[in-house]
Amino acid sequence: MYIMGNQLDSFVGVIKSKVKALKKMKSPLSLKKKRNYNRNYIKMEKSASVKVAFRTKKARKHIDKTLEKADSSPGESTIS
Repeated sequence: MYIMGNQLDSFVGVIKSKVKALKKMKSPLSLKKKRNYNRNYIKMEKSASVKVAFRTKKARKHIDKTLEKADSSPGESTIS
């Protein structure tokens, strides 16, 4: 059994080192692809109406959450 344990430890060590090597190789490539992807498109500014729509949606969610908390029983939870 002890011999198999050593072989298993060795095998796990080899797998870990290969995974680390792959992570090191993959990280710069993925960053490079991300940079190239961002260069291909021009960022558009949001119009005033889109900004208002975002704020309205966020406010509606906040109001709904507050009303839900207010309708719950007093000891259940607090508004956060």
